[in-house]
This record gives sequence, structure tokens and C-alpha cells, in this order.
Amino acid sequence: MSSTEATPVEQERERRGEVVLSVRDVVKHFPLTQGIVFQRTVGHVRAVDGVTFDLRRGETLGVVGESGCGKSTLSRVIMGLERATSGSVDLLGEELVGMSEKDLRRVRRHVQIIFQDPYASLDPRMTVGAIVGEPFQIHTEVAPRGDRRRKVQELLEVVGLNPEHINRYPHQFSGGQRQRIGIARALALQPQIIVCDEPVSALDVSVQAQVINLLERLQREFDLSYIFVAHDLSVVRHISNRIAVMYLGKIVEIGDETAIYDHPTHPYTQALLSAVPVPDPEVRGHREQIVLEGDVPSPANPPSGCRFRTRCFKAKDICAADEPPLERRGGPPQLSACHFAKELDVVHAVH
Repeated sequence: MSSTEATPVEQERERRGEVVLSVRDVVKHFPLTQGIVFQRTVGHVRAVDGVTFDLRRGETLGVVGESGCGKSTLSRVIMGLERATSGSVDLLGEELVGMSEKDLRRVRRHVQIIFQDPYASLDPRMTVGAIVGEPFQIHTEVAPRGDRRRKVQELLEVVGLNPEHINRYPHQFSGGQRQRIGIARALALQPQIIVCDEPVSALDVSVQAQVINLLERLQREFDLSYIFVAHDLSVVRHISNRIAVMYLGKIVEIGDETAIYDHPTHPYTQALLSAVPVPDPEVRGHREQIVLEGDVPSPANPPSGCRFRTRCFKAKDICAADEPPLERRGGPPQLSACHFAKELDVVHAVH
């Protein structure tokens, strides 16, 4: 072997660094209309307003934020379920924005989704076998007709369900089991990326841990990349390699899990972390809690400058005049959209 030839370890490291999804300046605005017969557009809801990030092979990117910040809309844009207003979504070298429905259907097999509600996301009139095997009817090349039943049974076994229950209906399963059915359906087309849209928020705490452990095992076995959308910061920390914090349609901070939790540089991230319950009373007693005043502004009429300034405990005049770009601002290796990121006192991490 020549000295210039990469070793297997180096090849694996390079493959692991491969970008499988590249999102650049993605915008999704929904029109606000007036009138019953002759409708006219009077404004826009800026659900997602300029989001940029990369997702690498085998990585889990956690996306966190309050309800209404644009997390689920971003997920639907990445899936192609919603058309982006502008920007770029590059999936495995193919641009999804502007792609025809036929081509989008072909590419979509590489990125699947697990929905939040395991009760509403499964058709109660279909058997488990029909639900998990439905993707094979659209992408017939993945499983020949005569082999589909066996593949469905294998998928049920992979997610920890009895393959003999293939003819049962969703109402015959618990919430955790239903979510496992949804995971099996997402795995059917052998995707490279799975968008997990708050997949454990509707489950009991004990069941949440089981589903998270299952997702981690499946990631190792099938070399999956996850976008894990959630509002529970403790769950996100457990599963994520990197974390993006969203507020009112924008990413305000993004970085490695350790950097975000140990050295949050954006005041919104600090406020979210300070609200996470800590079981140790000694730690809880020494940790400052940041209480945000007011409600999240309307995405139809966001504040000028920094969108967080109306609730920020560090806001100054510059925050209303200039919108801070998402960039590295010294210290820990994460990006932050705050004029005063260097000056912020670090809130103790959640352990």
C-alpha cells in the first residue's frame, strides 16, 4: 500500500463526514388572504425564514424550540411535503426545490418521516401489514410483490414487534407499539435520512426511553442520519450529536451537543436550558433560572432586528436596528445569532 493511500480507518472517517443533506437559506412563507369570493394576499406568515445547516452521514441533528418556531414546517419542507418559497435543499446531490412531483417521489424514498402522534398517523382501517408494506406499492423496485409479506415481518421484528401480529389493526396496540409500527414503515424503503418529528412527545416517560434506545440501535445498524425535532431538551441531548435552536423561523444557535449544553451563547438557548428540571436539589438551588416575559411574537409580523429582542434580558438599541447574523463569535465552536454572545454569562449545563 502506498503512503498516499487512505487507511480503512481514514476512509471510514471520510465517509462519516459525508454531507447527505444540505439546507441553504430555506424560506417557507404562507400567504394571509382576505375576502371570500375575491381573495387577495394581505401578508405572509414567515414560518421558516432563512435556515441553513448540513446533515452528515450517521449524525443526529436535534432541532429544538418553542411551539410555533417553525420546526415542523422545516421538517415538511425537507420531506418535500411543503414546497419551499425559496432557498436550496440538496439531498444526496439532488436539488429538491423546484423538482417535479415525479422526480420528488423517486428521491423521497431516501428521506422518510416518523410523525408525532402514533394514534393519528396510522390508518385504523388498515392492518399493520398493509401499513408497513404500503411504501412497497409506490416503490415497487424495493420489494417484489411475492416478497413483501416476508419483508414486512422482518421489519416488525427489527423494531421489536411480533411478526405474527401482521394481520392486527392499530387499535390492538399500545401507544409505544404504534410508534414502533411507524418506525417500521419509515424503514421500509431503506432510507438514508429519517426526520423524527417529536416522535416521543405523546408517549409515557418509560416508553420514551425505549423508543429512543430503539432509534439509536437502528441508527447504528442501518447507518442512518436523523433530524430529531423536539421541545424536550433532555431527550434531545440524549440522542443528538449537534443541536440547532430555532426561534420564530430562524436558527439562533447551532453547535455540538456538548458546546450547546455546557456553553450556551445565545440568551434564548440559556433561557431554555434554565427551564429544564434538575433532579438534584443542590444543583437546582445554585442554578439561575431565566424567566422569559411575554409571548412569542406573530410570525406574520416579526420584530425588527433581532427577533428575540422583545423577550431578551440582554437587549439593547442595536438589537432593534440590526439583525445579528448566525456566525461564530469567539469561545466555544458554535454559531450564534446574538450581538452580545461574547458577553453573556454562561448558565450551568443540565446534567
